[in-house]
Amino acid sequence: MGNILNAQAPNEVITFLTEADKAMFKKWRGPSFEVQVGIHELLGHGSGKLLEQDKDGHFNFDQAHPPIHPETGKPVGTWYKSGETYSSKFGAIASSYEECRAECCGIYLSTDPGVLKIFGHADSQEANDVMYTNWLSMARAGLLALEFYNASSKTWGQAHMRARFAILRVMLEAGNGFVNIEQHLDQHEAIIHVDRQKINSVGKKAVGDFLQRLQVYKATADFAAASAMYDKYTTVPDDWLPLRDLVIEKRQPRKIFVQPNTSVDAKGAVTMKEYDATPAGMIQSFVERQV
Repeated sequence: MGNILNAQAPNEVITFLTEADKAMFKKWRGPSFEVQVGIHELLGHGSGKLLEQDKDGHFNFDQAHPPIHPETGKPVGTWYKSGETYSSKFGAIASSYEECRAECCGIYLSTDPGVLKIFGHADSQEANDVMYTNWLSMARAGLLALEFYNASSKTWGQAHMRARFAILRVMLEAGNGFVNIEQHLDQHEAIIHVDRQKINSVGKKAVGDFLQRLQVYKATADFAAASAMYDKYTTVPDDWLPLRDLVIEKRQPRKIFVQPNTSVDAKGAVTMKEYDATPAGMIQSFVERQV
């Protein structure tokens, strides 16, 4: 992952950010993404108990004193029956919904100084910059996700992108000036603003509440509530379509990685040859690799 994160084109264009945020993004996107991926995979996908009943009628929770549903304040009334799985219950939204849950874990827990310290960010200012860049990156990713939305069929083509759009909608819904998108469509421009002073208050609460619902609905096999909520946040309103057109207009070419080659001479010495970061360099690298 480190190799991929460090493979940045010298002329890469960063869209939809202010100049100050572009500088912050360039400096801290690698470390912030490392934090996000680490939490996403280990504490996101790696957590979240499902309430289940097996074929013999046994439960993996105390049926006499079941957990209290945080949304209703009453004991939970649904769980996975024998033979049911998360994928079978949640069907078409299962993958994206789970990615959304893991992404929310990433940004939510990145506000914890102890977590940031684990990743080597003990200095308070550095930790704050990494945390801010992580939230800023997620908001921007939610906007860029519109590239993967099919306006004709009203469907999403990529699970992570649908998830990130949902999180952006949650951030915007939080209000209080936390996140906003400044649009100048007549000038073919839009800028995302994230108030870093409100991440630990407005942002953390909004994403935390959303994450709680994501987890509770998943844990209790409540597909009806989960799909209604997820459809709400991932439906693209008509007034967002001009913004989608702008995202597509400004999308950057897909990265093509130019690989170096190594060779061993007659004396056994190993040399490495690098190539220009151009289409010609990529072709030359490929041709010489086959020789």
